[in-house]
Amino acid sequence: MNVPALIIDQLRAAFHHVAIDTTGDMPVLTVDKSQLIQMVTTLVQNPQFRFQFLTDLCGVHYPDMTPPSLALVLHLHNLEDNVRLRVKSFTPVSDPTFSSLTGLFAAANWMERETYDFFGIQFLNHPDLTRILNMDDMVDFPMRKEFTLEDPTRTDKEDVYFGR
Repeated sequence: MNVPALIIDQLRAAFHHVAIDTTGDMPVLTVDKSQLIQMVTTLVQNPQFRFQFLTDLCGVHYPDMTPPSLALVLHLHNLEDNVRLRVKSFTPVSDPTFSSLTGLFAAANWMERETYDFFGIQFLNHPDLTRILNMDDMVDFPMRKEFTLEDPTRTDKEDVYFGR
């Protein structure tokens, strides 16, 4: 029995509005953010799925989408059957919120803090959503595509200093 095919069939039956792409290196489930917690809870707690290891949680900024969007990407691993899944969910930049996954995965705590720090995604009900790597007084989110690469206030990078 092909475990990923069984998982895909069961997920399609349980979640009617999930998009499933099996063409890449691992199945990618794209789910509405209102169903994200329910789907991940099912993947973790259902004895047929057993995706109990959160490999990664990160953000992605898609400025060319209409409207510009932020994505939350999870990599889940079923260690018993050695099956991996990628779960994606989108939200507009104007409402960068998702529910926290810290109730399901203790490791989500720091991953969510890092995602907040770099992408500005707010995680509702997170126990300590504060910056983890950047300065506390920083107002930008450096992994968003609108973040400027050079500090416009610096004077040591002007062309006259380089013979131009």
